[in-house]
Amino acid sequence: MARRDFMLAWMLAVAGAAGAQNEARQDQLGARDEPVDAAVGRALTWLASKQNENGFWHGVVGSRGRGDYFATSSYDLQVKKGSGHLGVTALCGMAFLAAGNLPGRGKYGEQVRRATRAVLSCLQENGVLTASGTRMYSHAFATLFLAEVYGNEEDPELKAGLESCTHIIVDTQNAHGGWRYNAFSRDSDLSVTVCQLQALRAAHNIGINIPKGTIDRAVEYVKQHQIPHGHAKGRYYYSIHGRRAFRKVDKYSIQAAAATSLLSAGIYEHELLDDVIDFLEKDLDELMHYSPHHYYFWYGNYYASQVFFQADGLLRKGCFDRYYRKMRTHLLADQTADGRWRNPTDEGPGDEFGTAVACIILQIPKHYLPIFQR
Repeated sequence: MARRDFMLAWMLAVAGAAGAQNEARQDQLGARDEPVDAAVGRALTWLASKQNENGFWHGVVGSRGRGDYFATSSYDLQVKKGSGHLGVTALCGMAFLAAGNLPGRGKYGEQVRRATRAVLSCLQENGVLTASGTRMYSHAFATLFLAEVYGNEEDPELKAGLESCTHIIVDTQNAHGGWRYNAFSRDSDLSVTVCQLQALRAAHNIGINIPKGTIDRAVEYVKQHQIPHGHAKGRYYYSIHGRRAFRKVDKYSIQAAAATSLLSAGIYEHELLDDVIDFLEKDLDELMHYSPHHYYFWYGNYYASQVFFQADGLLRKGCFDRYYRKMRTHLLADQTADGRWRNPTDEGPGDEFGTAVACIILQIPKHYLPIFQR
């Protein structure tokens, strides 16, 4: 049987086996919720209007309004050059994938096709994906996006590019088992590491060989960051290695990244995850109240949504239902009239980033994105 025929038969079998369960969960969590569908529809219309002629969306890097945080070219310069932000482009592309669009198929199939071409155009000879000065953060998001596309759309050029940018992730894992902003860095942190692990997981899921040792070292790296005692026992430090070791733990996004790292590697141990899930459940209300438009809110919930989805039923009964209902209420109330969600550029990558993450979270019950499948 040809590979395409085999894959089609396999996908139909999986869909048939999971169909009843997914349908019940969609009804329960809002996949057929008209207010959610309407909100996502307005958001995707707004995002489509912001994609430039070369297939990119714009954004800047940073969570503070300080110049040294902005590693990419400015938003205005990206617009002038017709370039864009690679990581934001990947996330916007995933927002359309989460609605069931594929390259050339669906209401926004053209937007997905152009985004895929844009991301592939950023592939360097050494296997690194970069645009406007982006680094390993964006490389990982872009690799994840390409893997999600390839999982539904076989393309030889796409596969070759995906293999190249996946192998550079494997090659740049440092001696501690993690990754940092720049390739081959001796420093490392949980936030960059989780991005690489998710990209590797997605690539593995569609048939690209990932050395088991790479994943094993990354898992051990994350475990080393767990706090052994004190008021934050069971949670995780941001970084414990290198000249910029930073042991701050009271960040929602740090804990969400730590848990997602483990879950992406198939680790479901209570002793590694229970305290983090407790923290995320308790801290969500405060984050919504004090920082609803900040980079950390969007980035943290991009991962927290995955933590609660993966943990639901296996580690914590009903945790995703509780999380999704709360986020649904917040996001529907917070959307602006033109369809976007705010994330000002002095606090992060811009409204395109916030809107893409909101769309991904709201569409989790549709089960279109492989990262939201157990």
